[in-house]
Amino acid sequence: MSINHNEPTEQTCPEISEQQVNTDQTELRSCGINHVEGGWPKEIDLQNLEHTSRFRKRKEREDSYINSITQLGSITEHSFRQNNAVEIYEKYFEDEEDMNESHEPPLPKTMTVFSDPTHLQRAARGLSWSTSEPMKFAAAFASNKFPLLSEMCKDSYVWDIEKSSSPLMVLKPSSSLLCLEYNPNDPACLVGGCYNGRIVYWDTRESCWPVGSSPEDHSHKDPVSKVSWLQLKGKKEAISTSTDGQVLWWDIRKMSEPTERLILDLGGERTCPVGAISLGLNHIMNTKIMLGTQHGLVISCDKNGKTPAEKIVSIYKTNKGPVYAVQKNPFFPGNFLTAGDKHACLWSDIITRSPIMAFRNGMQNLTGACWSPFRPSVFFTLNMDGVLDIWDILFKQTSSALSVKVCNSVLCSISVPDKGPLMTCGSTNGEVMLLKVWPGLLTPRNNEISLVTALIENGEKQQGPLSQIEKPSEEEDEEEDPNELIAQAERDFYSMA
Repeated sequence: MSINHNEPTEQTCPEISEQQVNTDQTELRSCGINHVEGGWPKEIDLQNLEHTSRFRKRKEREDSYINSITQLGSITEHSFRQNNAVEIYEKYFEDEEDMNESHEPPLPKTMTVFSDPTHLQRAARGLSWSTSEPMKFAAAFASNKFPLLSEMCKDSYVWDIEKSSSPLMVLKPSSSLLCLEYNPNDPACLVGGCYNGRIVYWDTRESCWPVGSSPEDHSHKDPVSKVSWLQLKGKKEAISTSTDGQVLWWDIRKMSEPTERLILDLGGERTCPVGAISLGLNHIMNTKIMLGTQHGLVISCDKNGKTPAEKIVSIYKTNKGPVYAVQKNPFFPGNFLTAGDKHACLWSDIITRSPIMAFRNGMQNLTGACWSPFRPSVFFTLNMDGVLDIWDILFKQTSSALSVKVCNSVLCSISVPDKGPLMTCGSTNGEVMLLKVWPGLLTPRNNEISLVTALIENGEKQQGPLSQIEKPSEEEDEEEDPNELIAQAERDFYSMA
């Protein structure tokens, strides 16, 4: 038996080599090119048309010019004839259909999800896009549990959509925000409504703390449901609503007290004001507003009314439950959209008895709605089951044109900027979904405004005779107690519940 006594060696240390290369240094210098029209003698002024035309005529009579044109002309003529004989711009596959192409419009895509950094599952109750910086938006967060405790986190955030990992800025109000909005004229100014009823505003160039706040004695007694800017040149005025039945107008430069106050008391006794939970503005006439109430009513108000009774212009009975959204059509100020119960309704200012169109797309209750700023026939609705419905009243009215399952929780807020294909939806679990809208929803169709006008006029004509027939009964109702309208709405709501 033979044994091999050879002992192999092994190097366990890594082999490291070092190499250095010297390269020539690149020398850089700045240079430019001055291009001027060439071929002209120095004695010819290019700005003088008489000199240039005289020089051209003299050159055109020379034999060299005539010979050159003759030779170049034959070559050019050959190229023209060849181009006319062969269609080089022919589209060979124009008549063939793409078998893989889908004729269905693509759904909006979820680009990014912004989550509450505290991980407390606070609801994203308010969203607003910056008007000058299309990559920034603000979100108001508040807990789903009421009443809110003092030790709960009250922070809200400003995000940059390109940096979704962390907020761009943390807003620190004295109480949790239920709504907020960017100033359309000053992108650094934000106004918000708090749970304690106060109105606060920020200048994002200064700090994360509010630079102004309304005093407790002159603020709302209940949580602020909606706050919005009034688009006035040279002024910073806002309007706020609450479930305490007050509508307050504010001058941000002087927050000691509201400039105007309206009590939503339909009976005139100031004993039972109606709480407003949604707000719609007419940006053409800033004195007129639309208010959605808890009892299924929409109240049209005019700030210029001399008495409280004159300030309440008209009342619309929309549904049995709360009106979570009311918004004027940006293209047709005489029409507005409401959302509540399971229906979204299109109303006309001149018809108060019933909507001119009603839309329903399932058994789930709606939690919000808004018009598209790009097309007059498109609007969006939010459902309790986390579905975003996109409606096109010119396409069909019996069901939504598109439905997107955004999340598994309740959608409670939506914001669509005036520019760009993006939009945001907020949910009750503390998530804000950034969606990319289908490009077809951004471009109006041919004659879309005239088609929507004809559709609205047709709806008004259909509801016109009905409103005239019911007009005597309306006068009888006015003779009765005005609080009966609220009581009836409450009975309808509890019967539905």
